[in-house]
Amino acid sequence: MDNAIRYGKKITRISFFKEISDKGLALICEDDGVGVETSSKEKIFDRGFGNNTGLGLFLTREILMITGITIKEEGIPGKGARFVISLPRERTVFVENHEK
Repeated sequence: MDNAIRYGKKITRISFFKEISDKGLALICEDDGVGVETSSKEKIFDRGFGNNTGLGLFLTREILMITGITIKEEGIPGKGARFVISLPRERTVFVENHEK
């Protein structure tokens, strides 16, 4: 959320949701800001890239990779950012909600 507010410029909406597939679970954060330029989609995860410390997304990706989880930016430039955190099925436990 901090990055969305800091760099999205014209944000009016930030959404969080999940998608479950045969590959596993995806946690998604998307906004309607300016998005990430195509040429920067991988660079934003490089150490030192960006306008602030250049550590936030770098450390996020490094920590997630240790556990087999990935993060990608899949938004459309000019229409918003979309960060997808993917948890592979073999690393995900699904528990059914048994409300009474």
